[in-house]
Amino acid sequence: MPDPSFDKILVVDDDEDVLHALRLLLKKHARAVHTEKNPEQIPTLLKNEEYDVILLDMNFTQDVTSGREGFIWLDKILDLDPSAVVVLITAYGDVETAVQAIKEGATDFVLKPWQNEKLIATLASAARLRASRREAARLRSRERQLSEDLDHRYGEFVGGAAPSMQRVFETIDKVAATDASVLILGENGTGKELVARALHRASKRADEVFVAVDMAALTETLFESELFGHTKGAFTDAKEDRAGRFEVASGGTLFLDEIGNLSMPLQAKLLTALQRREITRVGSNKHIPIDVRLICATNQPVYEMVRENTFRQDLLYRINTVEIHLPPLRDRVEDVPLLADHFLAQYAKKYQKEVKGISPAALKKLQKYHWPGNVRELQHMIERAIIMTESSILQPEDFFFAGQHTTPDEQDGLVFDSYNLEAVEKMVIRKALDKHEGNISQTADELGLTRASLYRRLEKYGL
Repeated sequence: MPDPSFDKILVVDDDEDVLHALRLLLKKHARAVHTEKNPEQIPTLLKNEEYDVILLDMNFTQDVTSGREGFIWLDKILDLDPSAVVVLITAYGDVETAVQAIKEGATDFVLKPWQNEKLIATLASAARLRASRREAARLRSRERQLSEDLDHRYGEFVGGAAPSMQRVFETIDKVAATDASVLILGENGTGKELVARALHRASKRADEVFVAVDMAALTETLFESELFGHTKGAFTDAKEDRAGRFEVASGGTLFLDEIGNLSMPLQAKLLTALQRREITRVGSNKHIPIDVRLICATNQPVYEMVRENTFRQDLLYRINTVEIHLPPLRDRVEDVPLLADHFLAQYAKKYQKEVKGISPAALKKLQKYHWPGNVRELQHMIERAIIMTESSILQPEDFFFAGQHTTPDEQDGLVFDSYNLEAVEKMVIRKALDKHEGNISQTADELGLTRASLYRRLEKYGL
């Protein structure tokens, strides 16, 4: 039964005896073994097939550039498929040349005459490398698509009327072009990931992938596997080699959200990777160099945590070359109208509703609210209002707040254009009906009315 890690192998050598021997040996370990005597066929083969491993002879007698044939075809293969895994076949006296070829992109080499077991082990290792590269490419593609989708949705920040947000924009402009580590501090819902994406878009790595990791969602057991990757068989569910987030993000930006949630042991492992600029997959001893621009974020009081010995000071120094403090929405109410208009346009289009604006009274109500959930809460509130409204202009009654977060002059979430008693009574009745989902008895009790009195008022106001 073939080793499942061997799918297709291409052997290129101008010696027919070598090709015959390798066909006999490798067919026991691979589903398909393609052999080729003429290296000129390599481009055609690679355009039509994907190979786990390419076993390439270092010398082809018909090539006049003696001693460089292997290099020439190695370059062509890597031009056609940069993720190709090439193992060279070489004579003992060409070891120095083979080592040079590895520096130029080959994965490994085997000596003629080869030992069968050693050859199979070398090819198996090479095939695992190819699988890892494919997995990393797949994850990069997925992360890049997600990044593009989110960047399209939040192509630029909305707001900036508040001086505190203008300072945030100024910092982004200064820092983005560098590779400095950035720590973003702010409450939940303030837009920390949007800042990270803005930094990435304006950086020299903008054409590379942006990978976001929610550290709060990682358990102790999954931390190393998710961030550093694992090899096949490293643990019970490790059925194949897998690249970690550091490896996938290499060349681009890695965003570690909610880093303040990490335990001290996990902080130590993360710090080691950052200091060495390399990771080791779970189940492997091989060190893999990484090149990421690191951006972290947290809603935790990290400096207080350092004083309490729940967050490593050396890790904090490593991740906060530059700090960006995002203000809560309640401290930048000047931006509420701009944000509300932005979300209104977004969700009116999404749900195909003819909602054209927000009344001044509704905006006044929004600006007086405490916003414990910040911009995210405003976004969800606008979305809900657009879904539920029957009006083309959102009114104060289209927005419902939790009572404990309202200010005294918007008790129970009500703001009025005027204090006309009939208008106020109609609004209060509508609010009570909504609260009790249309239950007449409960609404009447809430208002201190009899059912008959409530029915008369419902008829009077057309409710």
